[in-house]
Amino acid sequence: MALTRGTPVIAGVLLAAGGGRRLGGRPKALLEHRGSPLVEHAVRVLRDGGCDPVHVVLGAADEEVRALADLSACTVTVNPFWEQGMGSSLRAGLASLAGADADAALVFLVDQPGIGAEAVARVRSAYRSRTALAAASYAGERGHPVLFGSDRWTDIAAGAVGDQGARAYLRAHRDAIRLVECSDVAQAYDIDTAEDLKHLE
Repeated sequence: MALTRGTPVIAGVLLAAGGGRRLGGRPKALLEHRGSPLVEHAVRVLRDGGCDPVHVVLGAADEEVRALADLSACTVTVNPFWEQGMGSSLRAGLASLAGADADAALVFLVDQPGIGAEAVARVRSAYRSRTALAAASYAGERGHPVLFGSDRWTDIAAGAVGDQGARAYLRAHRDAIRLVECSDVAQAYDIDTAEDLKHLE
């Protein structure tokens, strides 16, 4: 479907490369939630929240994930350096957008199923220009998802190392971040340990 002239293209970037070290090596992308792999659930959340296209970054057990999850409508990138941390996956995700002609990237984490399409749509709607910088907040605390205007991608990727992701960049540009309160529609817990599995349905 052709976009209306002037409509911004907000791409969803799903980081789903983690190996689930604290979950006994179970890749987070394949944890089951509401009858499907967590990665499929997260893709639906991004699409229902208005993101198009959707790019998915895989890493741990990527062949198994692609065999078991329906990612046919997504652009899939495999991060061979996923064990180095989230920063490498963020770099891979932003690099995958090079030919997408997107105005901004909305970055979403596969292990936060308490964040749904309404929160994604709120953060997406904070886009104003290609220098946009916005993030969901929960009781005033910055969280995910995060929106990065395309003019910022090069600098964000340059600083994305280890498990920090874009944290250093966001700290350095905190005054430019538009915080979007989402605590009334989402819960920002992570699925990191066996105890956290109680959140999956």
